[in-house]
Amino acid sequence: MLHITSLDEGLKVFKALGSDVRIEIVKLLLKNKEMSMNELASELSITNGALTNHIKKLENCNIVTTSSESSGHGNQKMCSLHLDKILVDFDVPEMCQNLYATDLKIGHFSSYKVYPTCGLASADALIGEVDDTRYFSHSDRYNAEILWFTKGFIEYEIPNFIPYAQKITQIMLSAELSSEAPGINEAWPSDISFYLNDKCIGSWTSPGDFGNIGGIFTPDWWPHNWNQYGLLKLLVINKQGTFIDGLKISDITINDFQLDFKSKIRFRMAVNDDADHVGGLTLFGKSFGNYSQDIKVSINYAPIEPEPEHH
Repeated sequence: MLHITSLDEGLKVFKALGSDVRIEIVKLLLKNKEMSMNELASELSITNGALTNHIKKLENCNIVTTSSESSGHGNQKMCSLHLDKILVDFDVPEMCQNLYATDLKIGHFSSYKVYPTCGLASADALIGEVDDTRYFSHSDRYNAEILWFTKGFIEYEIPNFIPYAQKITQIMLSAELSSEAPGINEAWPSDISFYLNDKCIGSWTSPGDFGNIGGIFTPDWWPHNWNQYGLLKLLVINKQGTFIDGLKISDITINDFQLDFKSKIRFRMAVNDDADHVGGLTLFGKSFGNYSQDIKVSINYAPIEPEPEHH
């Protein structure tokens, strides 16, 4: 998902989509997942040279990605969509305030309770044995770039280094997530709940465990019939409520937590026993999936107002 928060930031994307032909390219790739340049040119009734120009503009802003594929007729260029969603959000007053940003490594969780199927892997190899929950306590888990489990939770302590005498006005997290099915299953819903300091702030239903094509950053040694990529989700809690990709999922606000420069911040992702869809969770780091990132965290803060004097 691409999150655009200003007109200037989105200018290249708006220009790329400001063409009927390029909109048709996106529609065709949404419908067919992956198409060759020849197939696209034929569907659009344009020359390959004209198509190349359109594809380059979509590639330059990461809307479309291309790869070469060998066939009986030599190499042909294959096109697919790189983005699953573009969120245009101009109403972000908190972004004008002071900001502290950090990344959480996938393996740097502070607490967990997970059930098989489960496991962890670094960029190079599995960590321990698959479906043995003990390895979530192994020291090698700090190198994890992907983890997965059927139900339970994983929890991270978010570093809080905002300046002295400041309060937290917004927390924004983004992570690449999917369900966890035996093998892969595009239609495998899972209700993933999010918690801040033990309080549930909302949930999101992952539609499936994706593996129809390889993840862009998923290493070659990774089995092809295992989780390949997820969806990049943006979770925001501020004074108005809690949101996923700009859609409100609960009325719980940042003010409900009274967080300041001294507060511990614990963030949990869980698949609960009593969820309607107990379909597991896979969490992708920068060496797996379609987005080269770990869990990104941004914290907005503002001065703590002094207590009014009583006479």
